[in-house]
Amino acid sequence: MTHGTAIRSAEVLVTSPDRNFVTLRLTTEDGVVGLGDATLNGRELSVASYLRDHVAPLLLGRDAHRIEDTWQLLYRGAYWRRGPVTMSAIAAVDMALWDIKAKIARLPLYQLLGGASRTGALAYGHASGRDLPELFDSVRGHLDEGYRAIRVQTAVPGITTLYGVPAPGARYEPAARAPLPAEEDWDTRAYLRQVPGVFEAVRGEFGPELPLLHDGHHRMTPIQAARLGKDLEPYGLFWLEDCTPAEDQEALRLVRRHTTTPLAIGEVFNTVWDYQTLVREQLIDYVRSSVTHAGGITALRRILDFAAQHQVKSGIHGPTDISPVGMAAALHLDLAIHNFGIQEHMPHTALTHEVFRVSATFADGYLHPGEEPGLGVGYDDAAAERHPYQPAYLPVSRLQDGTVHDW
Repeated sequence: MTHGTAIRSAEVLVTSPDRNFVTLRLTTEDGVVGLGDATLNGRELSVASYLRDHVAPLLLGRDAHRIEDTWQLLYRGAYWRRGPVTMSAIAAVDMALWDIKAKIARLPLYQLLGGASRTGALAYGHASGRDLPELFDSVRGHLDEGYRAIRVQTAVPGITTLYGVPAPGARYEPAARAPLPAEEDWDTRAYLRQVPGVFEAVRGEFGPELPLLHDGHHRMTPIQAARLGKDLEPYGLFWLEDCTPAEDQEALRLVRRHTTTPLAIGEVFNTVWDYQTLVREQLIDYVRSSVTHAGGITALRRILDFAAQHQVKSGIHGPTDISPVGMAAALHLDLAIHNFGIQEHMPHTALTHEVFRVSATFADGYLHPGEEPGLGVGYDDAAAERHPYQPAYLPVSRLQDGTVHDW
């Protein structure tokens, strides 16, 4: 190690421009700065504390170039492995170290990951509506913005507030700033009756070629998911996402037996172990983990390389609860890996971009991380300090009889 690449400081930065973000900033003795995203939606301060109280002291004086060794130290050295808090903290360190390494090399990060395998990452946008005319307008609006693939979410009669569908004229943001989570209602039978007809209408309006996606958000049992997948087969979905909770990986065998609709799963997964059966038996088609929650660039690359051996592609999680730092990391991976599938894209607000300066671009349906050295993201302390942390939580769902259900 040269003295200049030793880590001089490890700062945990919390800011809330429209939503809460946790960022780790590492600085070497030579003054090279690396950023990492540690945002865990609704549990942000738990990761901030883990980083500040337990991880940062381990990093001071370590060689920033030793990415693999540091990853193993934080994963194996804690003894208590896995879980979203631990893996988000490790991810932040990993991203920041890759950012530093690429800056020292004076290259955009994707060049250190093997170089570009494509000219850009196909992105999908999020259309929604309370009725068909509103949904059609939303799809048209996304097409006008340049998207070449569209996720479709719709209101369901009898359900007051529903995942993926914002209030009239509002930007969709599920994490509400409030001291307690909001409670939403849910009816699986009504949902299963509604969704196939919506996709029939969307296909009728926009034709057979537009890639359409849908998110079930873990709310179905395996047999219900199998039914929906089968009912959606005539409409040729790009994927059906999170059709059922997949902690029980073997449950996807039932779904797979009954439908050929492609399946995407994994945004709540943290390690490669969550995917062993799903990938090895080809029970899914797309890996949905984010860089932020799955242990960083080092770990997600391993997951995606494993997936590639079984013809499973990437579909990296990319909503606004992934900060621009985590999104940049995803784009560098998207550009480099061979088994890229598609990239989720929910644009951050102008207020967020006052805090996080990015080099990434979106044009003609494709995202690109840019050519700045490192991740291509800067952090404005003065802007961040104008937006202190505010408690915010994702909703919880209850059935008509009051039973708590998967949101």
